[in-house]
Amino acid sequence: MIWLTWRQMRAQTLWTAGVVAAVAAYLLYLAADIRDAYRVNITDCTTACEEAAHTLADQFGSGLLLIGVLLLAAPALIGAFWAVPLITRELETGTHRLVWSQSVTRTRWLAVKLALVGGVSVLFTGALSLLLTWAAGPFDKVVDSRFEPLTFAARDLAPFGYALLAFTLGLVVGVLARKTLVAMAVTLLVFVVFQLVMANVLRPHFAEPVTETIAWADANTVGQIDSFGIGPAGAGIQEYKIPGAWVISGYIAVDKGDGTEVTGADIEACETQGGTPDDCMIAMDATFDVTYQPADRYWDFQWIEFGIAAGLAAILAGVAFWRLPRGLN
Repeated sequence: MIWLTWRQMRAQTLWTAGVVAAVAAYLLYLAADIRDAYRVNITDCTTACEEAAHTLADQFGSGLLLIGVLLLAAPALIGAFWAVPLITRELETGTHRLVWSQSVTRTRWLAVKLALVGGVSVLFTGALSLLLTWAAGPFDKVVDSRFEPLTFAARDLAPFGYALLAFTLGLVVGVLARKTLVAMAVTLLVFVVFQLVMANVLRPHFAEPVTETIAWADANTVGQIDSFGIGPAGAGIQEYKIPGAWVISGYIAVDKGDGTEVTGADIEACETQGGTPDDCMIAMDATFDVTYQPADRYWDFQWIEFGIAAGLAAILAGVAFWRLPRGLN
């Protein structure tokens, strides 16, 4: 049974292994390059270190982003091109009647397929995930944005869960649809939708966010104001960063000490007396409320996301084992 499964999947396995090997070779090269640049720009930095950190981020950001996107796509592609044909190929060619009339039961046949082919898909995806996490280590330390959607989903544990889920999803869709092309399209669509829902709807609510009131005088001590503006609606921060944290707030309004929002007129009145906008904010005892997920929740979120994906994969595997003996003849 194992030998037959290998013969059926060897073409997909070999070309996928070739792609994985090529990506792994590139990551090893990239890791050496990143560490060299980190030593020169960060470790040995004596002046203009913040600018050097931005240079490092710009130099390697696009390459790591491309690998991250590939790693996000890999489970969906494996689910569509590996898992779907396991059932639909037998149904479309009619060989399922011969295969399932032998001494090997349907349940055992599916278990071997699921363990062997599914295990290899998880191994490939997980190996790339761990290699990417290691290769990008110095870069991630400088950029410090592990909660960024593409980064979070392509590092550490999350890709293992995605690989499990995509494979079992493709298997179940294949059992239900019975048509290879239809099942492939549905698998890709459903998995992409799941990733979007996970990143934008579920992940922000894995834990209750922290809301903190920050005095303007302490703003760049707690975090960093990247963009600040004054418009018709008043003064507001477009982007605020806290090291390692996931800042959920969008537009952040700035209030005076009496609780009313800072307006353009307030700033203009202060500037006529020679103060800078920053001085004016401090003089008005300005504060703002920022909502965020703290940096120390990163691993909790990784485990939660892995658990959700693995739990859904277990349910889908159960559906496949229930449906296969009853619905296909």
